[in-house]
Amino acid sequence: MTYHSVFLSAGLTRPVQTKLFIGGRFVDGRAGGTIDVFNPFDGQKICEIAEARAEDVDDAVSAARSVQPAWARMDASDRGRLLLRLADAIEENSEELIRLEALDTGHPVRDARKLDIPRTARCFRYFGGMADKFEGFLPPVYPGFINYVQREPLGVVGQIVPWNFPLMFTSWKMAPALAAGNAVVIKPSEITPLSSLRIAELMQQVGIPDGVVNIVPGYGHSAGQRLAEHPDIRKIAFTGSAATGRRIVAASAGNLKKVQLELGGKGPNIIFEDANLRAAIGGSAWAIFHNQGQACIAGSRILVHEKLADEFVERFSGLARSIRLGDPMDPATEMGPLTSRLHQTRVLDYARIAVEEGGEIITGGKAPDAPELAAGYFVEPTIVRAETSHRVCQEEVFGPFVTVTTFRDDDEALQMANGVVYGLGSGLWTQNLSRAHRFAREINAGMVWINSYKVVHPASPFGGVGESGYGREMGFEAMHEYTQPKSVWVNVDAQVPPHYER
Repeated sequence: MTYHSVFLSAGLTRPVQTKLFIGGRFVDGRAGGTIDVFNPFDGQKICEIAEARAEDVDDAVSAARSVQPAWARMDASDRGRLLLRLADAIEENSEELIRLEALDTGHPVRDARKLDIPRTARCFRYFGGMADKFEGFLPPVYPGFINYVQREPLGVVGQIVPWNFPLMFTSWKMAPALAAGNAVVIKPSEITPLSSLRIAELMQQVGIPDGVVNIVPGYGHSAGQRLAEHPDIRKIAFTGSAATGRRIVAASAGNLKKVQLELGGKGPNIIFEDANLRAAIGGSAWAIFHNQGQACIAGSRILVHEKLADEFVERFSGLARSIRLGDPMDPATEMGPLTSRLHQTRVLDYARIAVEEGGEIITGGKAPDAPELAAGYFVEPTIVRAETSHRVCQEEVFGPFVTVTTFRDDDEALQMANGVVYGLGSGLWTQNLSRAHRFAREINAGMVWINSYKVVHPASPFGGVGESGYGREMGFEAMHEYTQPKSVWVNVDAQVPPHYER
């Protein structure tokens, strides 16, 4: 564990965990390597964490395998009770987690306090309650037989968490897997590992057995690759880019493990001529600028009816210019920095691409001029008028960067909405009930929000179609993702079936 002035300045009063968590112990990596972690607000080094490599993943998988059968045999209500205790512990330590997440990711504390930590606790609490309520079923079969189908855990599962919502996504992946009786080896991003390691400490505190959860921060090409190809891992769940998702599918083929992918998005956010304009403007800003646009479900393509376009753009760009950028630790900050310098460069490159393709930058498209923000990884809220064929309308930018395109009628809007390879989130703003249901049916997306955007809940399945991946997080769907059915046939009459008689 480590502690120095940077943590004190962030309001953190206890040492921060920096080691791998394997078999209930915090350990250094076998190779002794470390990874530097940086504060995205000022670019300063926060600390060094232990680097997990392939041999450390092997140790973690062995630890998980040794305890998973006992964890699966535990009374489901007891598993659930431990997850409920973890939810309580997260809430009891919420202020520390809020500041740790803000320091590591650049999330403003106001967002972490309102969303990240409550959502994390709620997810563990939801699946804690689900653990003893997930049922099999009894299908109707032949006379003289009873057939029952029970759901069984997969075994040891590997999980790879992205850097944009590390704490929340740790709960989304871990909670249903544990509730179902699996043991977990989870790799948080090497960029933002600190909150996941703190969760490991809380798991020890509430009594989750050693080895049931193992946390191995490391690079994708080593720790991630080994997770994906490991022969004793029965499933890999990944959130990240489509390119990495393809590599995971290829690596998983060695033992035909189950794969769940939540990949990129290019969400259409459609503003119809009858929309409540005030609500649509505020909702559209939330859809793209929350967490600096670093969300796979972001509403990054605004499609607005030509009758409303001028007024919408004027008011929406005014709102964007008013967003307060600043120190994530300041409660008044509305938008913090992007999470890494590399990603800041990538987002700013798309502003250049937009102009080269003939797009118009309405506002933003650069780092802010304020001297106090110069060292951080900031990008101004950016609005670009562009055509649907432009790269900025087709490729995921993953930043505070939104395109605006006009449409004439419903058919053109639907064609534009479905004109990308992704299909994760989507939204529409209209008072026309028939239109709303038609678009909800015909948009190629795993999630559709009507007169809202980016609303999520542990009870509602989350995931996409097309190049946004497959499988679902949350709800009963997630429990299906982490279990497999076993069909059991009982010959009630205990007689030889007729077709075997001689």
